[in-house]
Amino acid sequence: MLLYDKQLETNMPDYGISIPMSPSRSGKILRYLEERRSGFPLLSLGAAAEGLGLDSPLLRREDLERVHQREYIARLYDESGRPGGELERELLKTYELLNPDGSYNRYDPAGAVKPLTELFTTILYRVSGSYLACRLALESRGSLGGKIPGLFLEKAPAGIPGEGFCFYLGGGQHHGRYDSGSGFCLLNDVILAARKIQVEGRAALIWIIDVDAHKGDGSAELVKFSRDRGETFTGKNPEILTLSVHMASGWPLDRESIARAEQGRAPLVESDIDIPIAEHEEALYTPRLHGGLGELERRSVGRKPGLAVVVDGVDVYEGDGLPSTKPLALTKEQCLERDWLIFSFLRDRGIPSAWLMAGGYGENAWEPTANFLASLGGLNI
Repeated sequence: MLLYDKQLETNMPDYGISIPMSPSRSGKILRYLEERRSGFPLLSLGAAAEGLGLDSPLLRREDLERVHQREYIARLYDESGRPGGELERELLKTYELLNPDGSYNRYDPAGAVKPLTELFTTILYRVSGSYLACRLALESRGSLGGKIPGLFLEKAPAGIPGEGFCFYLGGGQHHGRYDSGSGFCLLNDVILAARKIQVEGRAALIWIIDVDAHKGDGSAELVKFSRDRGETFTGKNPEILTLSVHMASGWPLDRESIARAEQGRAPLVESDIDIPIAEHEEALYTPRLHGGLGELERRSVGRKPGLAVVVDGVDVYEGDGLPSTKPLALTKEQCLERDWLIFSFLRDRGIPSAWLMAGGYGENAWEPTANFLASLGGLNI
């Protein structure tokens, strides 16, 4: 099952922001699959919500407040409850658009054709899609009956029976912190989705498997804080376990970020399993990831997770357009090996998985994801 919506596409220069995010990334992936007749059933957020019996595809404010600081969420809304308040200031900080001296960084508001605050609607769609992806992965009341001819579905099948796998062409905002945005991530959809699934009683133990080039520092912080509040434990056992495979020294673990960091806050908070990959260690990536997955299983002390959320960033790809990720440069073949390792590990254990597209920059960022999904085309998922 694929989850995608045109509402997710964002041309950042429309807002005056110069960040190498290609608005055509998802479209290129879909065209590639269609050309190869992969036959994945594909749902929009609205169709998915309808099929799941939801009134709206969007998360509610109470869902945001379950994970993020209530005062922080209040800054994103005005007194009438609509997006506003201090939203623009939070977006400027999240997208790193201001220099210390107050001048603009990669930002030209005079050249914008849309107000910066309009980004909030797209962001809310993005984070909400991750919850829907989790729901789709968990739906297993029947079989899709093999591949559905044609890529696009106008309406969701009744009940949306699934096969334990959903790939969402969006999401992965793993830098969002408890009381602020960070690293282009205003809200943390990874933990928002996981906690909502748990509160609804749809899964107890959830694994977060983060293979984006950057450490999932916001996710680690939010899980730590939820544990400190006593919210994510069954007895003495944690209900969310986090694994992050990432650049050993790239942002947010660069020297400058570490020097500014507060103790007990991201990026200094450890994931349950952190696997740093140093420059020129690409050949060690898959073996270390394999060991990390085994460690996840050991730390689950005999419990089978009800769900895995895979933050499947492709900024590890040697063809990625973000200069700061060059120290970790996997080939297309290594990216495919990585994804197949995770997919097979979860499939063999019968663990439903929701995959989030996450980081990927420039005009080639679509390639590893398209390659992976095409390789799954004959598996009736």
